[in-house]
Amino acid sequence: MTDFIVPFCEQQVTIIYADDDILVVDKPSGLLSVPGKNVLNKDCLITRVQQQYSDAHIVHRLDMDTSGVMLLARGKANLSCLSRQFQERKTEKQYLAWVYGVLQDDEGEINLPLCCDWPNRPKQIVDHELGKPSLTRFEVLKRNPVTFQTKVLLKPVTGRSHQLRVHMAELGHPISGCGFYAHQDALKQADRLQLHAWKLSFIHPSTGALLTQIAPAVF
Repeated sequence: MTDFIVPFCEQQVTIIYADDDILVVDKPSGLLSVPGKNVLNKDCLITRVQQQYSDAHIVHRLDMDTSGVMLLARGKANLSCLSRQFQERKTEKQYLAWVYGVLQDDEGEINLPLCCDWPNRPKQIVDHELGKPSLTRFEVLKRNPVTFQTKVLLKPVTGRSHQLRVHMAELGHPISGCGFYAHQDALKQADRLQLHAWKLSFIHPSTGALLTQIAPAVF
């Protein structure tokens, strides 16, 4: 949520999958997941979706600047079931990102505890005393020495706020276009945050089947 007025997002929410129990949507960058604190920030993903599906509920969120796949529950019983999956880490999330610099390792993991930087909310910081355990695994997909960027697949094991942004910045490779944690050179590499929720796997609340849904990459 945010206190400032968010510019209206012209892009539409795309329904990827729908049945009687769940909705899977593709959220555009620049759209809030839920209404913001400012009374003028009522336009958001859940408000738009509920115009067509009045029983839709938010299960998890993406940052306003992050695009990609989101799972919504239809009805409170399904909301409880799906929320429990996220709490118990039974879901698998995969993100695509362009980051500043050329990573040397083909894969690795970042294990750094995170907590809120209260004077500068909603920013998060690494805190080895007060921070909550936070783990991200990454794989290099493409290196571009011309633009001085690397495309990575990010697999968060935990789901802390701003986890991927902080972890990559702490690795020395902030996500391109990140207004919170990127230095000026990384910020200038893109006109939007280069972070996209690409794939989400979860268990269907009624059938018990493992489902994997993908939102096509936008960069």
